[in-house]
Amino acid sequence: MESFKSILSAKGPSLFLLPTWMEQNEYLTAGFTSRNGGVSEEPWASLNVGLHVGDQDADVVRNRQLIAEAIDWPFEAWTCGEQVHGSDVFAVTEVERGMGRLSRASAIADTDALITNVPGVLLASFYADCVPLYFYDPEHQAVALAHAGWKGTVQQIAIRTIEAMEKQYGSKPEQIRCAIGPSIDDCCYEVDGFVIDKLQPLVQELANLVNSVPESMLTLVENGKAMVNLKQINRHIMLKAGILPIHIELSEWCTGCSSDQFFSHRKEGGKTGRMASWIGIRER
Repeated sequence: MESFKSILSAKGPSLFLLPTWMEQNEYLTAGFTSRNGGVSEEPWASLNVGLHVGDQDADVVRNRQLIAEAIDWPFEAWTCGEQVHGSDVFAVTEVERGMGRLSRASAIADTDALITNVPGVLLASFYADCVPLYFYDPEHQAVALAHAGWKGTVQQIAIRTIEAMEKQYGSKPEQIRCAIGPSIDDCCYEVDGFVIDKLQPLVQELANLVNSVPESMLTLVENGKAMVNLKQINRHIMLKAGILPIHIELSEWCTGCSSDQFFSHRKEGGKTGRMASWIGIRER
């Protein structure tokens, strides 16, 4: 069953919510944006939230504001980093609240994962095929987002994020809830030998650790290529970190297959917009 519930809107942004978490905590919001219901023009039509893709900054900011309005959060809470396909994790405090919402220059530098336990901070990160990872510790009321392309996956950014939550907030892996959001699936994600060489050792290690088969994560095909399932690789990394299988939500949405719903860097030749993941716990 799909973990992310589609919320269609005729006049505002169409969104995907994570209801299992939101039903457990009425103060928590978590979800993923679609490509629909914004103000951007082609080729970023219409709910582009990326300031780095050539779109008009004013349109991007307006789209971000529309999303904040739709989930009933103040736009001043929107906090994001300048993603670099790395594995650095940043602990957001009240001081950084709102950084990056209006410009790239004001974003938290060089970070692909954000964690916080500050109520009223809304974490956001950006995607057009890469894997959005969500983390929620109900015991310590801490949340996190991580951006996992193939590079971040190889660097096991999920483990880095969980370790940072343990260090900063005392989170325990067996208590942390994780979710893997809409992203490109192995049906659409073909890679060459360079990426295969980077991924194969990790895939084999993970398969051995959790008694799985490598083909569930990476399947070799003709001409030295491979079809890669980054969602499953990240799920296995979460299991390696000690996350319980029943605490992992996995979206079935493929951004490559569903171009009517999502931007896809690969399917659209790189000239496209970005979706956002978000998570936050509002002040009581």
